[in-house]
Amino acid sequence: MENDLSALGRYAGPATLILSSLAGGPKHGYALTKDIEEFAGVRLQPGTLYGALSRLEQSGLIEALEADGRRLPYRLTDVGRAALHAQLAAQRRIADVGLRRLSAGWAAS
Repeated sequence: MENDLSALGRYAGPATLILSSLAGGPKHGYALTKDIEEFAGVRLQPGTLYGALSRLEQSGLIEALEADGRRLPYRLTDVGRAALHAQLAAQRRIADVGLRRLSAGWAAS
């Protein structure tokens, strides 16, 4: 897989949120949901969350750890860390351009 999330297409948004959460350490599904809701204000529905976790695991971006009872924690792989870094850097470039253009537009008003 490339070192970005472009191959995930429309699933890149949830993937970015999940990988960002896992960058802070391993988490199971409920902990991921709560963390993402806290830092991004987004509540991933179970189907979206678990579908994304499955795709991320199949892509080698995350890996499941040993189950703790009914909870299955996941962690970021080195490939996942690199893909998240590339994704966030691309988002930063886009945000910087948009903010610069907005700022220039406001100055012209």
